[in-house]
Amino acid sequence: MNGALRLTGRGLRKEFDRRTVFRDVDFTAGAGETLLITGRNGSGKSTLVRIMCGVLSPSAGTIALEGAGDPHLRAGLVAPYLQMFEEFSPLENLQIGAGLRGMHFDAGRARELLERVGLAGRLHDAVRTFSSGMKQRVKYAFALQHDPAVLLLDEPAANLDEEGIALTRAVMAEQRRRGVLVVATNDLADVETFERRVDLNAAR
Repeated sequence: MNGALRLTGRGLRKEFDRRTVFRDVDFTAGAGETLLITGRNGSGKSTLVRIMCGVLSPSAGTIALEGAGDPHLRAGLVAPYLQMFEEFSPLENLQIGAGLRGMHFDAGRARELLERVGLAGRLHDAVRTFSSGMKQRVKYAFALQHDPAVLLLDEPAANLDEEGIALTRAVMAEQRRRGVLVVATNDLADVETFERRVDLNAAR
């Protein structure tokens, strides 16, 4: 675990069409810690997660990931709204993901990850034939293949059965050993423990 690893946000604000989603959001989380993001529907949980992984830019404020190089390349995201390449297989999705990140595609590791998330028998099937829960499992493998310093889980148990939820808990425990874990949810049953919390109900 990298003790120098730290994710920090200062004075974050996000506006859409002159509507303020949240303002004055501050947080810090280091290696071995879980940052929990809570807030009512529409409070901006998913928006903040997107800012953390570089998909969106804040209207004001700064976000930094120290001790891990480029934060956009060192973050992994799992979210219900994240789209896979459905005409391709899970294995091909991971290959595309490696290319997008500019990293070497390790087919052996990709197979290992897909087997770990319970897709051993579907490696070459088109993702469009999968159930919503199976697609969620592909997203976990996609997010983990580059050993992210920061793993961001937006509604981590969405569409998963009991076996899938057990998988998410194992993934979260492993991430806490090697980096920073960020979980956005209103269901505290989704996280076994957390050290830091951002409540977006108070950031409006």
